[in-house]
Amino acid sequence: MLGHVENHSLPRTAAFFDLDKTVIAKSSTLTFSKSFYQGGLINRRAVLRTAYIQFVFLAGGADHEQMERMREYLSALCKGWNVQQVKELVAETLHDLIDPIIYDEAASLIEEHHAAGRDVVIVSTSGSEVVEPIGELLGADRVVATRMVVGEDGCFTGEVEYYAYGPTKAEAIRELAAAEGYDLSRCYAYSDSATDLPMLETVGHPYAVNPDRALRREAAVRDWPVLLFNRPVRLKQRLPAFRMPPRPALVAAAAFGAAAAATAGLVWYASRRRQPA
Repeated sequence: MLGHVENHSLPRTAAFFDLDKTVIAKSSTLTFSKSFYQGGLINRRAVLRTAYIQFVFLAGGADHEQMERMREYLSALCKGWNVQQVKELVAETLHDLIDPIIYDEAASLIEEHHAAGRDVVIVSTSGSEVVEPIGELLGADRVVATRMVVGEDGCFTGEVEYYAYGPTKAEAIRELAAAEGYDLSRCYAYSDSATDLPMLETVGHPYAVNPDRALRREAAVRDWPVLLFNRPVRLKQRLPAFRMPPRPALVAAAAFGAAAAATAGLVWYASRRRQPA
């Protein structure tokens, strides 16, 4: 499907994957809402809202304006959350919550790219406290995600240091390519959202996966392949001898706090309620 094994005399290549609705069937951060509730980070009302937001996200996702509103509000909402507590909550529930929603088709693609000698890089707007463990679970070589400032007390200050979204994702990919020697014209990228057009345009082999309407239109105009993933399956069912990769994923751009990202959907929900019908 993806061609022959890489010729090591040629420049290196990589496959860049968006995470939510591309590699996993849901929002990575919203999926942890119950864990954050049990850990005292969000209240019961927020849990109920995230259940609704998850449904809406799966039905259509959030556009650029909604994503921007999320960013403006979530930094204040997560201020004071303890980063270590978030990491522990994610670690405790990672396999139970994420393993069952990994797309079989995406896991197969990751295996094929590795077999062909390509690095696999997860590029997500979500936070490192979620994205890095998921990257480890998938055996990714690198992770690019959003980063939030952490104070000397180990808590989020409420300031966003780096936001891995839209053009910023493309910039991170170009910087990583320069550092690692990737030939972007021979690299691959996968995403479900039109907000990731800059990322898809950066590589020679872009793919639209479960695309939203805007990305589906762009893919048709540009003659990009469209892939439909619909078979979530536990990794242990696919690979009975599966074990967590022995090395941690290398981080290209750290992330922005899973706890903060987990609340992003709440902001989107609130913004939708304010819009006229």
